Amino acid sequence: MSPRTGAPEDAYTAEPYLPDRGGLPALRKAAAGCRGCPLHREATQTVFGEGTAKARVMLVGEQPGDQEDRQGKPFVGPAGKLLDRALEEAGIDPAEAYVTNAVKHFKFTRDEPRKRRIHKAPTLREAAACGPWLAAELAVVEPELVVVLGATAGKALLGSSFRVTQVRGTVLEEEIHGQPRRLVPTVHPSSVLRSDDREAAYRGFVSDLEVAGRLL
Repeated sequence: MSPRTGAPEDAYTAEPYLPDRGGLPALRKAAAGCRGCPLHREATQTVFGEGTAKARVMLVGEQPGDQEDRQGKPFVGPAGKLLDRALEEAGIDPAEAYVTNAVKHFKFTRDEPRKRRIHKAPTLREAAACGPWLAAELAVVEPELVVVLGATAGKALLGSSFRVTQVRGTVLEEEIHGQPRRLVPTVHPSSVLRSDDREAAYRGFVSDLEVAGRLL
């Protein structure tokens, strides 16, 4: 079914919303109106990637969180602050990285008495629907290296068999959206915050990022 007929989100693809030309500003403007899957209904806004089009490294996470959804920028909540600190420790300047998510709208459930919004993992179908945006970001930025943050991002880029625990901290050479890419997978920074042994989890996270830093 064409997204132009019936309910656009039923088609589960962002493809019709991509601009014919232009760089990151054109993509960001077009993504603001994306209705390619049902997640746009409840989210406050599209949260597109941030950073320079000349970035040597692109970091790809799962989806926006509560703070990101409210502010319209990726990685501005607690996990983003931890990511910036870990990048600096690993020798990667956060200001020179491009950060984005596999899914551009916040998916959540409500914590009923207080109405708190609780993160809910996107499905493979939702990540696939958002795939054209990520492909377009990769095509414009052309990073030397992609750092994959967590399982959802890994499955969006590398397929449903991806297991972050099996390949974290290693260098992968894969074809992504028709182009050869170098990738370093690691955990999502939010998993470090949830860990019972946060210090050990953080050291492991930094160690993975140091692998990426040595490639740049």
